[in-house]
Amino acid sequence: MTVQVIVLNGGSSSGKSGIVRCLQAVLPDSWLALGVDSFVDALPARMRGSDAGIAFAADGGVSVGQEFRALDAAWAQGVAAMARAGARIVVDDVFLGGAASQQRWREALHGLPVLWVGVRCEEAVAAARETARGDRTPGMAAAQAHAVHEGVVYDLEVDTARTEALACARTIAAHLGRSPVRPAPPGTERRQNEDPDRPSGR
Repeated sequence: MTVQVIVLNGGSSSGKSGIVRCLQAVLPDSWLALGVDSFVDALPARMRGSDAGIAFAADGGVSVGQEFRALDAAWAQGVAAMARAGARIVVDDVFLGGAASQQRWREALHGLPVLWVGVRCEEAVAAARETARGDRTPGMAAAQAHAVHEGVVYDLEVDTARTEALACARTIAAHLGRSPVRPAPPGTERRQNEDPDRPSGR
């Protein structure tokens, strides 16, 4: 089946956004880019720093509340609905819950052909990028660099510490051209370790 959704998972400052832009440039069809940062930007200001919304700790940790979780779930279902309506979509996210976060996406995307891509980046490189960009809480990149990949199963992995974004995008595009991808299975079996603080991509 033809891939309908590409899901990129990687820590903060790992280079996902750059890969997404390059994918839109090199893929022959038109792909929408939907990232978790856009979702967070769409939240009302009152939800930032609140118990019900999303809060960033001084050490780079992230916590979310019930209202955030409800909107996050609705957002994922909305992404899936667009894909089912025919749109091709590249999602960039941060699986802070590791395998549990992936399972939530599997459930939302059930029946759709999905390519799961891990975006790796050495902790030191991601931390340097974090400092250079200046719009992230210090420590976030280091905290997420390895944790977001724990237990996650990928079809393909790329490493932005060693490879430029365009080359990573071309690797993904080449994989799409040669490897059939099965639809994501219905999420009938939930993982036992729940993901209590899925801020999926901050």
